[in-house]
Amino acid sequence: MMKKFGVVAASIAFAVASHSVAAKVSEAEAARLGADLTPLGAERAGNADGSIPEWTGGITAPPAGYVPGEFHIDPFPDDKPLFTITAANYKEYAEFLSVGQQAMFETYPDTYRMPVYQTRRTASNPQEVYDATLANATRAELLQDGNGIQGAAIGIPFPIPNDGLEAIWNHILRYRGVAVQRFGGQAAVTAGGAFNVIGFDETLMIKYAEPGMTPEQLLEENILFKFKQSVTSPARLAGTALLVHETVDQIKEPRQAWTYNTGQRRVRRAPNIAYDAPGTAADGLRTTDDFDMFNGSPNRYNWELKGKQEMYVAYNNYAVHSDQVTYEDILHEGHINPDLTRFEKHRVWVVEATLKDEFRHVYQKRTFYIDEDSWQIQVADMYDNRDELYRVAIAYGVNYYDILTHWSTLDVYHDLNSRRYIAIGLDNEERMYDFTVRPTDGDFTPQALRREGKR
Repeated sequence: MMKKFGVVAASIAFAVASHSVAAKVSEAEAARLGADLTPLGAERAGNADGSIPEWTGGITAPPAGYVPGEFHIDPFPDDKPLFTITAANYKEYAEFLSVGQQAMFETYPDTYRMPVYQTRRTASNPQEVYDATLANATRAELLQDGNGIQGAAIGIPFPIPNDGLEAIWNHILRYRGVAVQRFGGQAAVTAGGAFNVIGFDETLMIKYAEPGMTPEQLLEENILFKFKQSVTSPARLAGTALLVHETVDQIKEPRQAWTYNTGQRRVRRAPNIAYDAPGTAADGLRTTDDFDMFNGSPNRYNWELKGKQEMYVAYNNYAVHSDQVTYEDILHEGHINPDLTRFEKHRVWVVEATLKDEFRHVYQKRTFYIDEDSWQIQVADMYDNRDELYRVAIAYGVNYYDILTHWSTLDVYHDLNSRRYIAIGLDNEERMYDFTVRPTDGDFTPQALRREGKR
């Protein structure tokens, strides 16, 4: 198993052997954050052969020429691929690829490839996130068998993870600013390469990350974030809307959701907007809990932290993010245009989720590969109830250096059986995300959803 996953032995020994069952770590362990570990818990040092460099703080200021509010320009315009992985040579690199990534070469042998570039550890967060992460390390705990958290706010709750549940909560609660309005959409691409773009206007208010937020206040309000999504195009779907309140303790009070239907002109409670319910206008190509690579309650799975692995992942994908390319440029038959992609070698945590016997879900097993520097899920391999590989999801990340966060610019979910895929986060022909918005709780009520749907 160790060889199979290419695990870094020292990381496993630290993450598994040195912990008690409780999530909280000692003051001595927490003191490693910002020392031999980064402030978010990654290994500061590079790897043995130098292909992964030391983390030196990531991007802490925008590159020259960046205009706030516009698309994030490539800070490394002169970088060239070191080599390219193809169907002809991918087995030489198999120890650095997931099963799903390898399946992409087998499914699309003539067109799929990974241009591999110099590794740039660009992930960064504001100092207040680092400070909060240090405080969380000695107080954060899981609630209700892992279906909630306590003792954490603003920063990563479990920077020194003890198990898979803690690692997945780190992804769910990674820093993405305090609030953001996103413009763009998604496209379900047929096996022949045809697609139609579904336009969205989305607003996310992250209560967990609000300045001054305390663990006690979070538990009292029992809200992690509020999310609102309105369909803007095509005309036949425009006005359809979704509202979600995500809770801290999901057993005490599960996720609350409402939908607005333009035909009925009514807001309805939507208790089924969770788990493997089909994603909004996704043409059956993703589940609700696939959104953002994984979201929602983790209670249907057993979570195992397998260790850490060096892996080629999509990182610093500013070409995919650029407003100089169109959706036609990006969306090709079988997969997105590989000429626009950038892969780098990074260390990732490997987390395996196996469906509990008492629950049902279209995915029997899921394997997540989580970037150690940002806690962003980079790749997810999903298996069906026959334990056969079903889907593979890839997150194409960039550093949004106006707020200092590594986040995906595009999430792509590949259905290997139908040879179709859905790309979520298309924004190249729209306005850039607005991280300066400061919505209020009043903007996330069923009444507000109804008003917006009628516009």
